[in-house]
Amino acid sequence: MMQIALIPALALALSAGPAPGGDPGPLVRALRLVQGHGTAASVDPANDQRVKGALSRALGKDGSLAPEKLEGLMDPETIRRMAGADGRIDASEIGRAVEAGVPASRGRLLPRVREHADWLATSFDLIGEAHRESGRTLADWIAEHHRPGRPLDVVVVCTGNSRRSILGATMGNVAAAYYGMPEIRFHSGGTAPTAFNARTVAALEEVGVAIEPAGREATRGEPQTANPVYRVRWGSPDPSGGPSFEAIEFSKRYDDPANPRKGFAALMVCGEADAGCPVVRGSALRVSMPYLDPKIYDGGAYESAKYAERRDDMGRLMLSAMMQARRQIAAAGARPGGGEALPR
Repeated sequence: MMQIALIPALALALSAGPAPGGDPGPLVRALRLVQGHGTAASVDPANDQRVKGALSRALGKDGSLAPEKLEGLMDPETIRRMAGADGRIDASEIGRAVEAGVPASRGRLLPRVREHADWLATSFDLIGEAHRESGRTLADWIAEHHRPGRPLDVVVVCTGNSRRSILGATMGNVAAAYYGMPEIRFHSGGTAPTAFNARTVAALEEVGVAIEPAGREATRGEPQTANPVYRVRWGSPDPSGGPSFEAIEFSKRYDDPANPRKGFAALMVCGEADAGCPVVRGSALRVSMPYLDPKIYDGGAYESAKYAERRDDMGRLMLSAMMQARRQIAAAGARPGGGEALPR
């Protein structure tokens, strides 16, 4: 009985993320090194557990990495360059390489938002096979169409535009900024709008997203539920005038004038919208990416834990997709005639 009683508390603890400001340790620093400088296979979430296992074997007690044990994780030239004349990659070299790869836009994320994204990026092994495939499709599309500084839009669609679509769009915007591509903007929409649910607000605020009422109401859907407008902010303003890290959110149809009307990727994050909307008008890509609705837990002991679970499921997928897209873009830029490099 004692174990059963501990389950809700354990679930809540697991959803809360890391202790603020804590040292992530040598394995996480090594993982970040590979995520920023690794091969295509090493950033594939299907290989995440194997990568962590290989890194644990390559790490010395002093936090250094044995270059000969990194085969397959990074290309030989990258390993040779990092190892240098002494033929080893020590803890300080790992730290400098990781820090050098942090894009400026990551530093603009609100502190708790960034800490939570840091934590989620250590758990890509929790992404299921079907979602790995849909994430890879999104990453490929972004890599093909991304141009530094030019807007590229993604619309996350569920039925009511009250829970999953807003969680997915917000975590998508966090992921784009985290990986240095803030010009990729995620929007939300539905097929039968209702309202931005208060539980969704709470789940995002829990990880540091700032959400404030805008003081007005949008057009009501059925069943004529109040539809307040919110300002959702995940980062600080860019002093150089780059993309803002905030959005105006309210429940709306995916084709509402507030959303892009053509050339966007549509992510169908609920089964009802996926089945009921086989064609998304104006979309350049339609990706089936269904998640279970946390609404089914409303009013129960697991409610907040299940909203956090869904937020983090979608956050992991968005971060993984952005990481893969960034790696593809960087690899293309490194080839002769490969185009523009990603900004820092």
